[in-house]
Amino acid sequence: MTPPDVTSPAAGLIPAPVHLEAGDGPAFVLDADTGVLAGPGAEQAARWLRATVGAATGLPLDPGPRDADEGLHLRVRPDLGGPEAYRLTVGAGRALVEGASATGLFWGAQTFRQLLGPEAFRRAPVSGKRAWHIPAVTVEDAPRFRWRGLMLDVARHFMPKEGVLRYLDLMAAHKLNVFHFHLTDDQGWRIEIERYPRLTGIGSWRARTKTGHRASPLWEEKPHGGYYTQDDIREIVAYAAERHITVVPEIDVPGHSQAAIAAYPELGNTDVVDTTALSVWDTWGINPNVLAPTDTTLRFYEGVFEEVLALFPSEFVHIGGDECPKEQWRLSPTAQARIRELGLAGEDELQSWFIGHFDGWLAARGRRLIGWDEILEGGLAEGAAVSSWRGYAGGIAAARAGHDVVMCPEQQVYLDHRQAPGDDEPVPIGWVRTLEDVYRFEPVPPELTPEEARHVLGTQANLWTEVMEDHARVDYQAFPRLAAFAEVAWSALPAPAERDFAGFEERMRAHYRRLDALGVAYRPPAGPLPWQRRPGVLGRPIDGPPPRR
Repeated sequence: MTPPDVTSPAAGLIPAPVHLEAGDGPAFVLDADTGVLAGPGAEQAARWLRATVGAATGLPLDPGPRDADEGLHLRVRPDLGGPEAYRLTVGAGRALVEGASATGLFWGAQTFRQLLGPEAFRRAPVSGKRAWHIPAVTVEDAPRFRWRGLMLDVARHFMPKEGVLRYLDLMAAHKLNVFHFHLTDDQGWRIEIERYPRLTGIGSWRARTKTGHRASPLWEEKPHGGYYTQDDIREIVAYAAERHITVVPEIDVPGHSQAAIAAYPELGNTDVVDTTALSVWDTWGINPNVLAPTDTTLRFYEGVFEEVLALFPSEFVHIGGDECPKEQWRLSPTAQARIRELGLAGEDELQSWFIGHFDGWLAARGRRLIGWDEILEGGLAEGAAVSSWRGYAGGIAAARAGHDVVMCPEQQVYLDHRQAPGDDEPVPIGWVRTLEDVYRFEPVPPELTPEEARHVLGTQANLWTEVMEDHARVDYQAFPRLAAFAEVAWSALPAPAERDFAGFEERMRAHYRRLDALGVAYRPPAGPLPWQRRPGVLGRPIDGPPPRR
């Protein structure tokens, strides 16, 4: 990439484009006379620009004649390269954004907004500008990975719909394109299923909430919960699609299911525990109450997934599959009878059978199953993909076995982990993962051959919200590290040790101002502000560098 003048708006582009070249001609001026000229297939990008850039600048950005020489031109050019590639050419009187598809064009429009400066990220004009200047520049760009994801856990702490829509906008601003929506867990069920109303009537609310890590003695003694109606889900999916983001729903089975069991006790291992006495869980950790491997459970969740598929058009459906303790199955005569009936070697293969059932069920309906790397235990169904979270090992094993992989190792890209070693970090969880640590994360393990590496669909950052009680806490944990992650996922960076972190920090100076305009409560480079701290709330810090496994 040709380094731009650091005084130019192009100096702050995040994620870094493949090629950027500063021109020597006059600047492009965006003003009240500028028309937006959208070619065939470019209408969606034009609407987005009028709604966002138009609101921030106060400019009409009216449609103009397609044969006009001046103005902001939007074109779909399939010959540009991969489906998300774009080219942005800015010069006197004209800015031209070309995309290999409507998606590539949208990413080019995002870059155009960055070039306008931080005030272009506001919802209304505040600067009094009547004209906005962009120096002459050419940007050619395309992503490294097709899966550039963010997982948001809304089960532990519910995020209302408006907060989810806001995070979709933040993802789009960073060219992230997969929203992994963690909708169910022990602590809450967050999606309306019409045939099973108690899932939300009972399962979406818990009586109280642990404050801090599960060893903390502190509690918030009031109910917590909420859920998304099916119309809410349709709105979220449509809003994401307008921003070229795919929403991948997660319905967690067979572990992390106490909220569902509390609503429908017959789903649990009734021959081991009194499932009618269970309530929605109010603390954190690995829960022993897991789904029973019965036909009743299978039929129930087939009904759940039928409604899920009607709401989410995504290729992949995430079924969890992680942290499923087997003790209840070991003690359950019903589970043991099923193991004998199926000729399985034990409880690990029973979980594999459970996952395999839904893999086949989803495949018969044209969808693909993806789950956390525990689904490898006992054998993985053909066609299933893996989210490698416990480190690189699961992803390496899956790729070598011919399965597609999304790399999201907790040691690198779990953004709920603390950002510094100091005592001021609010509710410190896990290893220290600084902005630089995330910037030097490499999604493709060097152990993989080129053929195996082709199974790495991409990468994903995960936000687990046990200790994030509101959107400000989510912002603090996500940013600025999500900006570094976005560059890792999008840009063709060199090897981790060779990456120009100092240059990234310099570009972040402009990007912090964008985040300010967007109202993001990020962690300042100097450390948390007084109101961002949580003194006296117990966390779970882990000392030393994280293992690479």
